Amino acid sequence: MKQSFGSTFSFFGEAWAELKKVKWPSRKELISYTLVVLFCCIFVTVYFYVLDFGISNVIRAILE
Repeated sequence: MKQSFGSTFSFFGEAWAELKKVKWPSRKELISYTLVVLFCCIFVTVYFYVLDFGISNVIRAILE
């Protein structure tokens, strides 16, 4: 299906109109959300590191 440039420009115009309706977070909210994401990433990383270390030791003990 062939589309014209008019529909492309229409799409971007509608997308811009929708972006104007978005309630963007304040600086304080943005910082708190960022800290939550960083904390979760660090927590998950440490969790999987400990889990991997434990499973590796169990397998090593079984194989020896």
